[in-house]
Amino acid sequence: QVQLVESGGGLVHPGGSLRLSCVVSGFTSGAYPMMWYRQAPVKERKLVSTISSVDAGDTKTYADSMKGRFTISRDNAKNTLYLQMNSLKYEDTAVYYCYTRRFLTDYWGQGTQVTVSS
Repeated sequence: QVQLVESGGGLVHPGGSLRLSCVVSGFTSGAYPMMWYRQAPVKERKLVSTISSVDAGDTKTYADSMKGRFTISRDNAKNTLYLQMNSLKYEDTAVYYCYTRRFLTDYWGQGTQVTVSS
């Protein structure tokens, strides 16, 4: 059974940092591209970052507003995806989801809430 389980969200002050984790079960995450999305209140879900499969070189991409602040990575031994978020801003407040697509099926985690507030 495929499962993606996020954790690591919370309340943080502007300028602070958080590291999100997404534990994958049911398949080898390194064999597929993995993504982080986020959804702010009353807004559409948006792509934050992508990491390609290991075979494709673990190539990383970021939305423009996250470049230089967020870092996506994975630990293949732990089958876990990470998102290191630094210099957090009020506008980063959202529910963050990990996602992948394999064999024409979309898989989403349940999400983890990140709130940036003073």
